[in-house]
Amino acid sequence: MTSPVAWMRARLGERRAALVLLVVLLALAVVPLAAMPAVRCEVFGGGCPRPAPEKRTDPVAVRRGPTPLEVATRGSYVALGDSYSAGVGAEATVADQNPLDRCHRTSKAYYHEVSQAFRFARGTSFWACSGATTDDVLDGRGGEPPQIGRIGRDTSLITISIGGNDVGFSKVLAGCVVKLPWGRGCTSQGEEIAGKMSELRQDLPALLAKITARAPYARVIVMGYPKAFSEVSGVDGDNITVSDQRWLNARAYDLGRLIRQSVIEADARKAATHGRGSVEFVDAYSAFAGHEVGSPNAYMNGLTLNLSALEAEPRSYHPTIAGQHALAQLFTEQIKKGPGRPLS
Repeated sequence: MTSPVAWMRARLGERRAALVLLVVLLALAVVPLAAMPAVRCEVFGGGCPRPAPEKRTDPVAVRRGPTPLEVATRGSYVALGDSYSAGVGAEATVADQNPLDRCHRTSKAYYHEVSQAFRFARGTSFWACSGATTDDVLDGRGGEPPQIGRIGRDTSLITISIGGNDVGFSKVLAGCVVKLPWGRGCTSQGEEIAGKMSELRQDLPALLAKITARAPYARVIVMGYPKAFSEVSGVDGDNITVSDQRWLNARAYDLGRLIRQSVIEADARKAATHGRGSVEFVDAYSAFAGHEVGSPNAYMNGLTLNLSALEAEPRSYHPTIAGQHALAQLFTEQIKKGPGRPLS
């Protein structure tokens, strides 16, 4: 059989055959190098190029909501509430003792520490008022505008303590101190307190609903009340026995549970409707542990009694400057921590 080269020589001649062969070899030499790996992969099973990994979007990164601190600080901070929020008992300046200040807002109230701990995009304001009840937050008190009118859609953080005046704790304390023949004594006030607690169980959820409706994007942080008495020995000059101290502390604990439950329900309603913001509870019951009234370094003022009215003076059994600092720490920790659920 004649080889292709010999056949070519016979047909084309020696020189023309050489030229044709050269052209064929040059054509083979210019085969694209990029095709060689594919040929090697297909023929020999090696050197196969690996496909580029598919880029996948991280669903967690995409869906990450704002942090609790981001939600709290993207608008304004407004402090509402009663005397525990106003700072009664923590007077540090002459202005703090101004008798014309109907709300008795003081320079050492926890509001000041909280407002300075974070940078709020739309500023801060202080509208808590001594003696305020749930109704007063809605309607105003002593010529003061309603506290609820101070908040709005640009409010991102609200702190509030409320409920103590609804159950009449100042008069209850006076009843425990002033043991006169015609007085009802301390623990005999239990039935009256229970009735007022029942009313508060209706009024507080209604108040929280109105606050969250007016400030729908805010984190609303509601504070309970601290335990006032050490329960170790009778409080000097206050005429309150250890058993009465225990009873009073128990009523403060009951009030805290009522507030907590109302807050939990309000936040659950928000979460169920995928509403923005939150309603959160700060448990202050043990905030003064070891520093209650009767302790060497008390965070709570003792009794100053108005005998003519048979009532405790406003600063009685209210936090001192150190007590307000302890409450401020509770709030700042809660602001950072958040409600324990994702925030929209």
